Amino acid sequence: MARTRWVVGVDEAGRGPLAGPVSVAALAFPEPLYAKRAGILHGIRDSKKLTELGRERWYTKLSAQAKAGNIKFASSMVSHSVIDRRGISKATALGVARTLIKLDLHPATTRVLLDGSLAAPALWRNQKTIVRGDDRVAIIAAASVIAKVRRDRRMKRLSLRYPDYGFAVHKGYGTASHYRMLKKRGLSLIHRRSFCKKLFPMV
Repeated sequence: MARTRWVVGVDEAGRGPLAGPVSVAALAFPEPLYAKRAGILHGIRDSKKLTELGRERWYTKLSAQAKAGNIKFASSMVSHSVIDRRGISKATALGVARTLIKLDLHPATTRVLLDGSLAAPALWRNQKTIVRGDDRVAIIAAASVIAKVRRDRRMKRLSLRYPDYGFAVHKGYGTASHYRMLKKRGLSLIHRRSFCKKLFPMV
């Protein structure tokens, strides 16, 4: 087996919302410096356990580290329409594949750590899926923050196009206010029809 040169953490955000894309992010450390530079991530937590402000602060820190050349990261969005056509699991897998390609690393010299039920394409042979990885492994937690921040920002932009749905607040998740707006307005163009069948059986 070729010598490992990079360690990558991968996670997603947005599997469950009724609207908008699913976001996948990956963060990479040079393997020879992984143990030393892992201190960069000291104190980071799963994005779900951070406030929005906390996530944004971490995103700023990670962006600065990437600009300095200490780490690299990438993300991909897979649209609501692809989710409806292919299902959320396949759409998320597509996001993983696209994101790893964006990192521009050689699969043979890269170790990939993924959260939960995620898996990388087979050519990434040195990969490991870790249950609750976003809570247990800092590099996966960092990827979860990137995925969440980028998706939240996308939903805020989409809220300007669809101002009646409150996407900037609930980010497409099934909150009480979101359900109220759905019953009042119906589905927008970015709602996942496959996720809304109980509310709108005819879609």
